[in-house]
Amino acid sequence: MYTQIWTKYLPIIKILLKRSVNGDQVLDLNRIDFERVGSGRKAGYKFSIEFNKGRVANIISGLPLASDLALVMLEDANVKAILQQSDYVVSLNTKFQLTMKNVEPKEAVTEQA
Repeated sequence: MYTQIWTKYLPIIKILLKRSVNGDQVLDLNRIDFERVGSGRKAGYKFSIEFNKGRVANIISGLPLASDLALVMLEDANVKAILQQSDYVVSLNTKFQLTMKNVEPKEAVTEQA
């Protein structure tokens, strides 16, 4: 349902995932894109996806917005490669800000470099 929208944002998400090694990254999304596709309600657009070594680590099956984002990210070979290098949390808040956090301990990231 939301895969077309997430595919549009994927190139930016990829860049921000790479940059998240240095700190949290935030992407402001266009609320109207999502409200057109969804039920039009403003509430309910909030989720958090935990990626551990390239796999979704938490339950998001009841959230089509989150499920579609995870699907689009894992289907892209480059994004999947980034996700396999570290642990990430990708979350959306009610202001339509998508936040990407690299949750790998800093020591582990510097040792791999």
